[in-house]
Formats: sequence, structure tokens, C-alpha cells
Amino acid sequence: MYTVQMEHECGCFKKSEYASEKSFDNQKDAYNYSNIVAEFMNEEFCSKHLFFAQKTGDNAFLIRVAENPNAGSSCSTGSASSCSTGSCGCE
Repeated sequence: MYTVQMEHECGCFKKSEYASEKSFDNQKDAYNYSNIVAEFMNEEFCSKHLFFAQKTGDNAFLIRVAENPNAGSSCSTGSASSCSTGSCGCE
């Protein structure tokens, strides 16, 4: 089994449909899922954080979270509907 896990669950992630951990039967599916989900989160969430996938072990991938140096001081600059109201809950 191969797993994909979130490093940190920000407010936008908690409100999303994504699971904090998911298992796959093969490495290729886990790799593809981790990269696609990280890309979607970068596009859909409020932009306070940046997300990227990283292989952390033989059977594990981690979706890492980093502060976005280009983000403003609030969460109201993103494209997701909850973030455009400033209520995304990013920490």
C-alpha cells in the first residue's frame, strides 16, 4: 500500500472535500494523486499557503504546506468562494 497524507490542515483544507490521508495500491497512482491534489489546492484555496507533493518514504507521499511569500496579510485574495469573503479560516 502507498499513502498520501497532508502535512497540515489549514482552514481551506478543512472546508474542502479532500481527505487528510488516502491509500493506493500502486506508487504511480499515489504519486499522481499527490501532485494533482497539491495543484488543485494551489489553484482553489485562498493563496495564503503553497502546497507541494514530496515523496517521504518508500511507500509514502506528503502534501507539504508552506507560507506563501506573495500572499497578502489577509485571506481575501483567493478564488475560492469562502476565501473571497475573508472567512477561510487560514492560520
